[in-house]
Amino acid sequence: MQFPQLLPDDEHNRKLAANVHPPDYLNPKPAGKYNLVVIGAGTAGLVTAAGAAGIGAKVALVERALMGGDCLNVGCVPSKAIISAARVAGVVRGAHEYGVRVSGDVSVNFAAAMERMRKLRSEISPHDSVKRFTELGIDVFLGQGSFVDSNTLEVAGERLRFSKAVICTGARASAPPVSGIGDVSCLTNETVFSLTKLPARLGIIGAGPIGCEMAQTFARFGSKVLLVETMHGVLPREDPEAAEVVRESLLRDGVKLLCCGKDLKLSKTDGGVRMTVESHGTGYDETVDQLLVAVGRAPNVEGLGLEKAGVQYTKKGVVVNDFFQTTNPRIYAAGDICSPYQFTHAADFMARAVIRNALFGSIPMLAKAKASRLVIPWCTYTSPELAHVGLSPAAAEKRGIAIDTYRQEMKGVDRAILEGETNGLVKVHTRKGTDEILGGTIVAENAGDMIAEVTMAMTHKIGLGKLGNVIHPYPTQAEAVRKVGDAYARTRLTPVARSFFKKWLAWTRR
Repeated sequence: MQFPQLLPDDEHNRKLAANVHPPDYLNPKPAGKYNLVVIGAGTAGLVTAAGAAGIGAKVALVERALMGGDCLNVGCVPSKAIISAARVAGVVRGAHEYGVRVSGDVSVNFAAAMERMRKLRSEISPHDSVKRFTELGIDVFLGQGSFVDSNTLEVAGERLRFSKAVICTGARASAPPVSGIGDVSCLTNETVFSLTKLPARLGIIGAGPIGCEMAQTFARFGSKVLLVETMHGVLPREDPEAAEVVRESLLRDGVKLLCCGKDLKLSKTDGGVRMTVESHGTGYDETVDQLLVAVGRAPNVEGLGLEKAGVQYTKKGVVVNDFFQTTNPRIYAAGDICSPYQFTHAADFMARAVIRNALFGSIPMLAKAKASRLVIPWCTYTSPELAHVGLSPAAAEKRGIAIDTYRQEMKGVDRAILEGETNGLVKVHTRKGTDEILGGTIVAENAGDMIAEVTMAMTHKIGLGKLGNVIHPYPTQAEAVRKVGDAYARTRLTPVARSFFKKWLAWTRR
């Protein structure tokens, strides 16, 4: 069995392959019938398989490529490893602002930073390995799985019969409709982490989360980065004020941003890739050594035989109802294959819901888990980070929901001042006239950690006023969340109440 090629061919990638797609692995003989067959061993598939096996189900897990999926191999793990290296480089370059002298120029050994990433990825890989999941009692099958009918899946010449199945095959990078893109060599999130040499000039198409993270990272490594975005600014789906903070940070790190880009054309040159584009009425003609395409995702539905199983799908993925059930009631789906929330943590909790619904949904006393009840935060890991959960003002207006917004800028938070990290803010949106939290956005160096407090409050129906009554350690940046709660509390002091308190206090002085 041939496993996918991992580049470069070094000890770390060989260790990774030995864990997530061992070349000498032999598939087991299928059991008579499985409670659950899981197709795809990314986050959703791994959580589904492990959770179901942990409560006694007989489970088969099928993976055609690398166990761990995008997150381990070409997503969260490698990206955050190189982002952390770039962040250190940024801190060292700014050390003089803290009274710390660094002699000479600060440079990054790109090859060493990438090797560190591969080493850490290989060290994490046992968590997602074939060995670990077979030891959990799961039958792991490596190969392309394809439905034969509504209750049978075929893989590597063997047929797996099931009571229920879960499709967790995820999504992949896809090429946007850009003129000439088929004529040039492009990097995607699936190949950029195989680089061993720093591109002197890096072009990036798309200023979404991946584009912004990689633009800042490679700029801090020393590349001249050209970032092209068709819409205005960066992170067009985020709060505009919050996204502007990230945009300014990218510019400070040397990223050249061409937003509102029109008529982008690509062509191959001896020096790399030529990019011509118009931005705000000005034409640009730039040549880059490497081009990273950071827009476009396509669901992995090919080769699954979904038609034979009666499973409907579109260009956006497998169609599911609020219970993650496909058009075949015996088959469910979770993760990027069926959700607009394409995050590891979202896939994790979708998988938990699927276990409950698929295995125990027919028990009347157990309420089914609903997708609509999941409160899903997300974070873009730039410096500063931008994290969000729930409704934005634009989304609230679209739904006809009146809101109040409470804010705290990080420049008013002592710890942020002391750390020199004042570029940021916290915004929390509540249902108008109440402290019911409907959404929030945080821009701060650790926004991804801080948003969890707002997410917890939304999940458990804790009002913003109660967050203001939670004692936070001083000094911490998380105090910004408490200060937003205080801002809400101050609105409760009406003119009538203020007048009463004033008269009462005056009376007590007599």
